[in-house]
Amino acid sequence: MRLEAVNLGRRETVNLGARSVDTGIDKRPVERAFIGRLGLSGDIVADTVHHGGADQAVYLYSRQDYSWWEAELGTTLAPGTFGENLTVSDLGDEPRPGDRMRVGAALLELTAPRVPCAVFANKIGLLGVSQPGWVKRFAAAERTGAYARVLEEGEVAAGARIELLPGTGEHPSLVELLRLYYDKDPDIETVQRALRAPIAERERTSLETKLATLAR
Repeated sequence: MRLEAVNLGRRETVNLGARSVDTGIDKRPVERAFIGRLGLSGDIVADTVHHGGADQAVYLYSRQDYSWWEAELGTTLAPGTFGENLTVSDLGDEPRPGDRMRVGAALLELTAPRVPCAVFANKIGLLGVSQPGWVKRFAAAERTGAYARVLEEGEVAAGARIELLPGTGEHPSLVELLRLYYDKDPDIETVQRALRAPIAERERTSLETKLATLAR
C-alpha cells in the first residue's frame, strides 16, 4: 500500500439553496504535512459539528475507488476531489473500525465510514455531476473511504509506504456501518455488535440513540 497524495483544504463559503455554509472540503495536494491528534497541520475543518475531532481527525480515500468512480462518471478525479486528507492506493479488502495504518511516522486507526452530505454533493456538482442524486448514489456505491483517529502523531509525505495492521474480524466492516446508518429498523444484536467496535463518537452516539429506540 502507498500514500498517493497528502491534501489540505482552505476555508470557503458555498451556497446550498437559501443558506450559505463554510467548508474546507476543497482540498489540494501538498508534498508533506504533519498529522496531529486533531488532523493535518494547515488543513481547515469549518463545520466542527459534523466533521473533524479526535475520532474523525483524518479522512482517507483510495485510488482504487477513484478509478471505479472515474469509469462511472467518465471523468478524471484528482487527489482531494472527494475532500480526503490522504489519498491512498487502497484501504485493504474489507476495512473495519480498529484496523490500523502506519503512514510515514503517523499511526492511524479507522473509526467510521463517510456519510455523504449536501456540501459533498455541491462539490461534485462542480464536475458536472447531477447534485440532487449524488448523496444516494455515493451511499449506494458503498465506496465510503474511511475516517481515522490518530494514535501516534508524525509527518507524512506523498509516496510513503503504508503498513496495514488489521484489527479483529469480529467488528463490522465500514460498509456494514454505513448500511446500519441508513437502516430504520436494524436488528438489536447488529447495533450492539457495532457498539463494541472502536467507532467514532458521532457514530456511537447515533447508534446508541437508535438502540434506545429499538429497546422501547
